[in-house]
Amino acid sequence: MSTTTAPSGPQPTAPTTNNPSHPTPSQLQTALDNSIWYLLALWQPLHIAVTNTWGGPDSSDKRDWMAGAISDLLTTRPETDQEDLEMFLLQIMQDEFDCNVEDESECEVAMQILGVRRRLGDEGTLEAAVEVERRWNGRGSMKGSVNVQSVNQDVDELGEGDEFVDGDGDEEMGEAEAPALVPVQPKEKAIPEVDEDGFTKVVGKKKR
Repeated sequence: MSTTTAPSGPQPTAPTTNNPSHPTPSQLQTALDNSIWYLLALWQPLHIAVTNTWGGPDSSDKRDWMAGAISDLLTTRPETDQEDLEMFLLQIMQDEFDCNVEDESECEVAMQILGVRRRLGDEGTLEAAVEVERRWNGRGSMKGSVNVQSVNQDVDELGEGDEFVDGDGDEEMGEAEAPALVPVQPKEKAIPEVDEDGFTKVVGKKKR
């Protein structure tokens, strides 16, 4: 895990309707950082990974670090687009929580994060961050299952005696039954030709 640090969840200056109508750049940045944390905490695969400590006993700390890493990425590389952010999210999920996300939910998370950043910059208000905070406060009970797969279960790591079954249920690897063998029919032996001088002619294979 990188040495990048992040706050343990939203800071006390989290966006609220009591903030001034013209927030300072510092307040806008804090609002973005908090929004990133909220959106990550609402992300189902990450919620499950943290709840089940897939990232080890410090899984919740890794989630906080992840929020800070995303904030740093958007600050140092403001040109980051949705596809870049999606790949960043997936890479961290693999590296830090040892799982693959297969429901494409990272697309929505990346879109929401970039959407909040855009609105904070364009509108110059904290309304976008306030909406995210409201979502977090009204999240209710989050589901406990999602379509994820452990990185350690890749097909490449199958043992010699394991079998791989494709989508049609056919065995492609391992101790599958060998196909029936069809006996090869013997070819007729070529009759040697003898010339007028008594020498046997050599006949090529293609001419037999």
